[in-house]
Amino acid sequence: MRYLLFLGFLTLLGCHQKKRPVQHNTAVAPNKEVVFEGLNRPWSIAFLSEQEALVTEKNGNLLKIDLRSKTKKVIKGFPTDLTDSIGAIHIGDNSGIYEVLLHPDFSTNGRIYFSYAAKKRGVGKTTKFVMAQLENDSLTDIQPILVAEPFTYINYHYGGGITIGPDQKLYLTVGERLFWEHDEPPLPIAQDVTDPRGKIHRFNLDGSIPQDNPKLGPNAVPSIYALGIRNTQGIAVQPETGRLWFTEHGTIQGDELNILQPGANYGWPNVTTGKLRSQDYKPPKLEGVTFTNPTWFWHHTVAPTGLHFYTGEEFPSWKNNLFVPGLSQGSLWRFHIEGDTLKSAEELFLDSRVRSRKVAQSPEGKLYILTDSEEGQIIRIKPKAITKEVH
Repeated sequence: MRYLLFLGFLTLLGCHQKKRPVQHNTAVAPNKEVVFEGLNRPWSIAFLSEQEALVTEKNGNLLKIDLRSKTKKVIKGFPTDLTDSIGAIHIGDNSGIYEVLLHPDFSTNGRIYFSYAAKKRGVGKTTKFVMAQLENDSLTDIQPILVAEPFTYINYHYGGGITIGPDQKLYLTVGERLFWEHDEPPLPIAQDVTDPRGKIHRFNLDGSIPQDNPKLGPNAVPSIYALGIRNTQGIAVQPETGRLWFTEHGTIQGDELNILQPGANYGWPNVTTGKLRSQDYKPPKLEGVTFTNPTWFWHHTVAPTGLHFYTGEEFPSWKNNLFVPGLSQGSLWRFHIEGDTLKSAEELFLDSRVRSRKVAQSPEGKLYILTDSEEGQIIRIKPKAITKEVH
């Protein structure tokens, strides 16, 4: 009888366990959604509203796009000295249109900034930064801010990054333009303060030069803010600290993240976390020079480009994280940062890599990436709920 009662108890216990409700644990994961396509190597995006944006095509035009209607319109009046890499002899030709950025008071003054590769007949090309009035989908009152002379026939490392710092100053990046280190002059280009190449420059919003720029010598280009830079395409403000961070292209490895400091020398080509392309090149010894170390560097090639600090609400755990896209292998990196210290790094979308030129955020905080291809896309990174059963 006791045995039968025990079996009955086990049966009731089993029934009770089977009826226990299933719990669900819901997590949020990033997901990709193509929201615009058919762009010729898009480089940069500046949102006019949640629906409309200006987009630069490296091998195309300055466009106004409508994300809702999926339409695009060419902005008229772009400078006629533009040169791009269509029909280039070498696939690595980086000529074209680069950054576009709105003036902080764009809604009232209609001013924009942009950069591109400019040509001069019989002389070559260089990086050029201008400001202009945007009215009725046309550019007027175009004024140069910086023409990074000399013009050369070398087709690489233009830089072209633009941002506005918390000090309401323009920060412009110019690459050192060489492919091989053995082509360096006796004093390397990025180390020569009389040469605007291989530098980050600082201007007032009206294109004039601030009086408090670093004093780097009597013959120094007065707009230089930092030097020793090979090729910076991306520069962005860290919201929590107001610091400016920039990406750096290495040669054989040597890709870096740096924090911008006034007057700092970031070492190129004397110091690099990678290797020089010209194995027989020996940079000159520079007396009395202090080099600034990178905040982060990769041990493999990433080719980092247009970085962005995320401040949206769709991914709460990503608040103030730094996003860095890469051209090499199509990587997208997320960094958790505390102050000036990178605490963790995560590479996203390992199963769906895409060569990316820019990470950007809309006015409502939506996160986007621009893909670098002849059929380039704007991809939104949006949350996708993943529900797991917990028994």
